[in-house]
Order: sequence, then C-alpha cells, then structure tokens
Amino acid sequence: MPSPSPGSSAPPSVWRDADFRRLWAGQTASQLGEHTTLIALPLFAVLALDAGAGQLGALRAVGQAPVLLFSLLAGAWVDRWRARTVMVLTDAARAVALGAAAVAGLFGLLGLPALFVAAFTVGALSVLFDVAYQASLVRLVRRDQLLQDNSALEGSRSAAQIGGPALGGALVSLLSAPVATASGALFFAVSFASLRRIRRAEAVPEHHGRAPRVRHRIRDGLRFVAGHPLLRAVCLASAAFQFSFAATMTVYLLFLPRELHLSGATVGLALAATGPGALLGSVLAARLPRRYGHGVVLVSAAVLGNGALLWVPALHGSSAVTVAALLAVNFVFGAFGQLVHVTVMSVRQAVTPDGMQGRAAATITFAGMGSAPLGSLLGGFLAQGWGLRTSLLVAAAGMMLSPAVMAASPLVRLGRRLPL
Repeated sequence: MPSPSPGSSAPPSVWRDADFRRLWAGQTASQLGEHTTLIALPLFAVLALDAGAGQLGALRAVGQAPVLLFSLLAGAWVDRWRARTVMVLTDAARAVALGAAAVAGLFGLLGLPALFVAAFTVGALSVLFDVAYQASLVRLVRRDQLLQDNSALEGSRSAAQIGGPALGGALVSLLSAPVATASGALFFAVSFASLRRIRRAEAVPEHHGRAPRVRHRIRDGLRFVAGHPLLRAVCLASAAFQFSFAATMTVYLLFLPRELHLSGATVGLALAATGPGALLGSVLAARLPRRYGHGVVLVSAAVLGNGALLWVPALHGSSAVTVAALLAVNFVFGAFGQLVHVTVMSVRQAVTPDGMQGRAAATITFAGMGSAPLGSLLGGFLAQGWGLRTSLLVAAAGMMLSPAVMAASPLVRLGRRLPL
C-alpha cells in the first residue's frame, strides 16, 4: 500500500488492493501453519509419546529458545533487507523443515529427539518471519494509519487462532502426528506462494556509506529501546507476561487432558476459542484506544484478559459445562489479549524511526519472548512438584504482573492520540 500524498484524504479500503489481499492471505496461511504446529507437536508428545511434565516443558522451551538466541540478530538483518524477501524465504524453509518431519513420522522416526529438532528449527525461522512482519507495515503505510491497518492485518492472526489449534488437535487425535505436521508444512507453502506474488516495491530505509557491523546495529537497537520510556515499559510488561504465560501454557496443556480428561480434539477446540475472541479484539483495537485513550485501554484489557485464566484451575471433569467454561475463558483471553497486542504494536511503530523498526521489534521480542523458555521450564518444574491444579493457579496469577507494570509506567498516561 503506497503512502498517500500529504494533502490527500484517507486511502481507500485496503481490501481493494491486490497486494494487500496477497499479504493478508500469506499472513493468514503462515499463522495457520504456526498455530497448527504449536498445538500438534506438544499434543503428540503428551498423547502419543506419553511425555512427562519435565519433557513437555523442555520441548516448549526448545521451540521458544530461538527467540532468545536470534531475535537481536534478526532485527539487525531485517533493517537491511526487504521484509517481503525475509518472509518468503522463511516460509519456504519452514515448509521444508516440517515436510521432513512429516516424512520422518511416516517412517516411525518422529520421536522426542525429532520433535525437539523440528520445534527448534521452526522456532528459529519464525523469529525472522515475525520480526520482518512487524517491520513491514510501517514501510508501507503512513503512521497515522497504523492502528487501523494493524487492526486489519491482525485479523488474519485471529483467523489462524480459530482454525490452527482446532485443526492441530483434531489431526493428532483422529489421524496422526505426521498428518498434523504435514498440514503445517502445507500452510507455509501456501503463504510462500501468496507473499511471493506481491508486486509493489517496498520502501526500505536508505543507508549511506559502509554498513556498520551487526553487533553495532544490535547495540544501537538496545540503546534506543532502553532509552525510550514507553518502549522500556513495553519490554518489562512483555517479559512479565511471556514468562508467566509460558509457564501457564505448559501446565495448561497437561491439565486439560490429564486432570480434566479431555481428548486432543477437545483441547484444540478449547484453544481455538481464542481466535474468535482475538478477531473481536482486532476490531476493538481500531476504536477503543481513540475513544478512551491508549493507556486506559492497555491496562484494563490486560487485567481482564489475563485475569480470565484464573478461572481454569477451578474447573473439574469433562462435562459440557466444563468445555463451555473453557471456551468462554479462552474467548475473553483472546479478545483482550489481542486488544493489548495491537495497541502495543501501534505504540511501538509510532514512536520508532523507520530505520530502527526491525531492531526495536526484535529487542522487544527478545526481552519478552526471550523469557518464555525459562517460563516453560518453570511450568514443568511446578507441575512435577506441586501438582497440576496448584501449579496452574500460581502460573496464571503471575500473569497479573504485566498489567501492574503497565499501570506503574508512562504507558498508562497515553491519551487518545499516539505520539508521532
């Protein structure tokens, strides 16, 4: 989408633009592949390989470790490359990696070691894709359209959250892990084909003279984020959330099949309820911050969304009431979680210079998602020592640290207009 001239009115609907439709389709397919894989691999480990709490925590940690290892490098690279090129190449590589894992599964070789390799490889490639995706929009639209356009694009992530977990859980439960893994590879291949068809030239920040070393670009990104009060607060709140959420999800994926005795398909259905909620959150993100103020919306949405998970440890049995309660909890979590996500992304993009977008996104991802492997390990440790119900309550309570951090930071004072 080209930026309109300074004197023009708002651009026409993005859906009339062929390149935007290709971007949306590619993003949706890529997210479907990612969410299908995220549920298929852990459920296969639990249901087919009888993985224990410690093994599941380790598997999730291995899949999340690339965020800690590669985020900062990814940010430095993305600021020198075209985001479309990065997304196309990483989609192709993820399709190949998961296709190889599916073949290994068909020959009976998809044990825990192979799952660890697949999780790490897909995780590493996803780091590059996600950083490029976050940097791409600001290069394509003007800044006063960021909230609206982020809301539109994040709807594709919501659609993936609807179909991905349900599909992954159903395929593992009804067919096999190799089929579930192959479906993830197919989605990445579709994303590759769609993104590759984008024709519009991408505006990449100009660089003069010899490019600085990677470590210098990483250092500049760290200094920029650490020195900006809003971005520093985003980092701290994100780290608190991702650490506690990773611990919560590790216990959650054990609690549902083993404590509530739910099937893989039902677990996938429950997790898929976050999708419709996230779709609603994407719509609300285009309206509520401009009406009530970005700070009020951020803190309130984080309290409501994260607090919803505190109800899960109170559930018992596998009755229809329990399943309905899980659907409601995940819907609320998805709606308010997406509202926070889109609003935070718009804040970050608005206050960051074009030439720093990739590094700012990567630094915040590093600070936030980089804590997730430790959270996953903690979740497995707690489940082994304290039991599933108590561990889930403790981990979910830890998620309330994130809105507390935002409430004590300059983020809470943001008004209806973003600082441009």
